[in-house]
Amino acid sequence: MLPTRCYEATAVAFSSVREDLETMSGEPPGPLSRMKARRARLGEVEGLLAQLSPAATVVSPDRERSATFDREGRLVFYSERGRTYKRSLASELHLRYRQGGRRRERLDPEQAREIFDRAYRMAAEVMPSAAADLRARLDKEILPWTPDRLAAEVRRFQAVYKPISILPPDQYLAVVLQATEGCTWNRCTFCNFYMDRPFAVRSPQEFARHARGVRRFLGRGLRLRRGIFLADGNALALSRARLEPLLEVATQEFPGRKLYGFVDLYSGERRHAEDWRELGKWGLERVYIGMETGLDELLELVNKPGSRAELEVFVNSLKTAGLRVCLIVMVGLGGREYRERHARATLEALESMPLGSGDLVYLSPFIEHGGSAYQERRLAAGLSPMSEGEVAAEVERLAGEVRRLGLKASRYDIREFVY
Repeated sequence: MLPTRCYEATAVAFSSVREDLETMSGEPPGPLSRMKARRARLGEVEGLLAQLSPAATVVSPDRERSATFDREGRLVFYSERGRTYKRSLASELHLRYRQGGRRRERLDPEQAREIFDRAYRMAAEVMPSAAADLRARLDKEILPWTPDRLAAEVRRFQAVYKPISILPPDQYLAVVLQATEGCTWNRCTFCNFYMDRPFAVRSPQEFARHARGVRRFLGRGLRLRRGIFLADGNALALSRARLEPLLEVATQEFPGRKLYGFVDLYSGERRHAEDWRELGKWGLERVYIGMETGLDELLELVNKPGSRAELEVFVNSLKTAGLRVCLIVMVGLGGREYRERHARATLEALESMPLGSGDLVYLSPFIEHGGSAYQERRLAAGLSPMSEGEVAAEVERLAGEVRRLGLKASRYDIREFVY
C-alpha cells in the first residue's frame, strides 16, 4: 500500500474523474466504489497513484493531472489543473471547467490531438515506476495508442452509428443501440435533436448487424459500459410485434444487461400495463419520459401531445407493470411569467404519481434555440426568458422541493452531453 500522505496528495487529481465516472454510470450517481476499483501499488514514489478495475485504468502521477483509459487503452477523461477533458467515442474532445460558473467548450481536432498527446505522454511517464500489473496495462493497452490513431476512431464510430443526439445523464456510459432513427413526433417547438432525419425503424436483420458492429467497435471498452439504451428518441413507441424481435437481438448480443429507452406520452399511453410488463420480462428496467411540465397550457406552447392527467395515468400504468420511471422537467420553460405556475403544477403532478425510490426526476435547464418555433411563440406571447442564473437558482429550488416529496432529483444539462 502507498503511504497515507500519497493518497492525500492525489485526492484533488481524482475528484473530477470520480465525479464524471459517477455521473456517466449506467445507474444513478453513486460512490466510485460501484466500479469495484482497487488501488494498485506503484512503488514508493510519493504522489503517484492509480486505480485498476476490470472496467478502466486511472493514472495520476501528481496532484495536478490524472487520466482514465478504457480497457482498449482509449482515453476517456484527462484532468489537468482543474480542467477536465472528456473524449467522445467519436474522439470529439469536450472541455469542462469552472470560471464564474460552469464553462464548457468543444475543442477543434488539432487542439484535441494536443491533449491526446499530453495524456499519453503522462501515461508513459509513470511506466518506469509502475508495479507489474499497471505496467502490463500500460504496455499492452494504453501506450500503443497515438494521437492520430485515437483521432481516427471517428471513422470507426461513423461506420456503426448515426449521430447520437442525446441521452439521459445516467445513461452516458450505456451501450447505445439504435433500434430506430429520429423521433416519431418530432414537432415539439423547442427541440432540434432530430430535425435532420425522418423517423425510421431497423429491421431485425439490420439491427443485428448494427449490434455486432457496436460490439466490435467497443471491444474491451464494453467493460466500462453497463446497461443498453435503445435509441433514438422514441424507440419504445414501437408496437410489441416490432419491438420484441429487436429486444431479442439486444439481449443475445449483450446478455445480462438491463434495457432503457425514451418514450413519449402520446405513444406510451396507448400500451396497456400488461404489455409493459411483458417488455419488462425482456429486461426493460426504466422508461424515460419528457414530462417538461405539469401545466397543460405550457404543453400547448411547446406543441407537446398529451396532458398532465394523461401523464399521470401513463405513469401509473408503468408502475403497475413493475417498471422504473424517469421524468424530465424543463426548468425555465415559459419564462418568468410562467415560473411559479410551472413549478406548482409540476410539483403537484409529481406528488400525485406513484413514484418511489427507484424512480428519477431530472431537472433540465431550458435552452432556447434562436429561430426556433418556440422562440417565435414566446415572442408573440410577450414572454420574458429567464436568465441563466435565474434558471440555475430555479433548478436548485425545485430540486429541494422534489426531494421533500421523497423523490430523487438531479440536474440534467443537455449542453454537457458527451457520448
